[in-house]
Amino acid sequence: MNKIKSLEDLKKIREEALHKREVRAAAGQIEIVVGMGTVGIAAGARETLKAILDFIEKENLTGVTVRQAGNIGLDSFEPVVQVTVGAEPKVTYGKVSPESAQRIMQEHIVGGSVVKDLMLNV
Repeated sequence: MNKIKSLEDLKKIREEALHKREVRAAAGQIEIVVGMGTVGIAAGARETLKAILDFIEKENLTGVTVRQAGNIGLDSFEPVVQVTVGAEPKVTYGKVSPESAQRIMQEHIVGGSVVKDLMLNV
C-alpha cells in the first residue's frame, strides 16, 4: 500500500478512483456477447469478433463492453451475437458475418434500431 505523502498524492488517487468508477459505469451501458464455442469459431466467429472490435476502434465508441462466451446453444445459427443496450431486452443475432456485424454496429449500437432481418426469435 502506498503512503500518501502530500496533497498531490491524494488528488492523484482520487482522480484514478473516479476514472475507474466512470469506466465501470460506462461498461454497463452496452454489452455485446460473441459466441466463441467450437461451432462458432468454425463458422467464423473470430472474424465477426474482429469486425466488431475494429468498428468500435474506428468509430471511437465508448461505453461498449465486448465479451466472448462459449457455446450459446444455437449451433445452426452460428456465429451468434447478443446485444444488450441498457435496460432493454437482449437481442440475439444469428449467422453474423463480418459484414453483418458492421451493419449491426452501425444500425443497432450507433443508430439505436434493431436489425430485424438478422434477429433470431429465441
